[in-house]
Amino acid sequence: MNEQESIPVTKVERSAKFVKTGFQIGGNYIKHYSKKLFNPDLDRAQLNEDNATDIYKSLSELKGSALKIAQMLSMDKNILPKSYIDKFTQSQYNAPPLSGPLIVRTFKKNFGKNPEAIYDKFKLSSTHAASIGQVHEAELNGKKLAIKIQYPGVGDSISSDLKLVKPFAFRLLGMSEKELNIYIAEVEERLLEETDYELEVRRSIEITNACVVLDNVVFPSYYPELSGKRIITMDWIEGKHLREFLATNPSQQLRNKIGQALWDFYNFQQHELRAVHADPHPGNFLITPDEKLGVIDFGCIKEMPEDFYQPFFSLISTDVINDREKTIQAFRKLEMILPGDSPSQIDFYYQAYLEMIQLFAKPYTSKTFDFSQPEFFEKLYLYGEKIAKMPEFKQARGVKHFIYVNRTNFGLYTILQELKAVVKTDTYQPKLNEEV
Repeated sequence: MNEQESIPVTKVERSAKFVKTGFQIGGNYIKHYSKKLFNPDLDRAQLNEDNATDIYKSLSELKGSALKIAQMLSMDKNILPKSYIDKFTQSQYNAPPLSGPLIVRTFKKNFGKNPEAIYDKFKLSSTHAASIGQVHEAELNGKKLAIKIQYPGVGDSISSDLKLVKPFAFRLLGMSEKELNIYIAEVEERLLEETDYELEVRRSIEITNACVVLDNVVFPSYYPELSGKRIITMDWIEGKHLREFLATNPSQQLRNKIGQALWDFYNFQQHELRAVHADPHPGNFLITPDEKLGVIDFGCIKEMPEDFYQPFFSLISTDVINDREKTIQAFRKLEMILPGDSPSQIDFYYQAYLEMIQLFAKPYTSKTFDFSQPEFFEKLYLYGEKIAKMPEFKQARGVKHFIYVNRTNFGLYTILQELKAVVKTDTYQPKLNEEV
């Protein structure tokens, strides 16, 4: 993959990049409609392919929050046409890496030294480049290390980038402006945390210490003294990403073992820590040679306040869902049903959300669940497509915490589906008050 020599850092440079991409997309539409004059049956497949290619190229060069949004959208399978999903999924594994001189400059700015003065060995070419930073291999005192380096300007450009992404997101997501503003504000808050590498190191140490009780889950050790605002030093974990692992045709027993580790990792955090690793894309996990799940990134953590946790999990793990009045009460606390709703609106949203919760809660309703069942995911995607077309869902509904908690759980389900794992779902249960 070609290395990138520079990143547009100033607002002017970055907005110029967006404008240029907007022109390219406009050109793609003109090309599409010109062809359609001669071929009225022409579908939008080529248009989607061209637009996805141009948008992804632009976002991957801008890096940062722009690329992060592409990564998030690639995980919401029922939101975008397939060509966008295919293209944006690349951001989960690989984006164009930065060149050596840019990396050296980042070290000098942060530590006042070249990487060679800090480590015994340092590879200038990156092993993995993603949306906010890239990873380099290093060695110190005989120990192999992974060095995560943040792209220049990423932390400073989040707010302005999200304003620039808004028109693209508006068109692609079909959300109302109010809903999009809630979405963008919550994304901005998480991204600002994600670019704070000192916070990431502190959280990584806290969460990995708490998770030592889990079977078959391993974490790198972190080195605060070799880390800073834009650089993290941690142990190198050997292993295969999900795609590489699945290409080895692992046994069902091994798929189940890794799936169980993943399920326990997420549910332990949700129910014991009330803070969860909210970036469940496959690029953040490795399957190690000794058949364990390696978790290598804690940049995005979503904390779950009590007033969200209690009503949300009461719906999926108690008999609340069988009682219409208690369910409506929980929906009100979660702002899925709003104070001004008429009786017919209350009934409509009650039925629509009841269907969603019953689908989502399916894995929790028995002691084990087989994630290879295609019908479970078909129903989930069909439901998503159905409500995406309903005018009633164009207005903002639900507290902001849903954005990352839903993304986390659906991301978890999707990885378990890819693993075709059968897991015990009763290992870490929700902890609910008597009165919810």
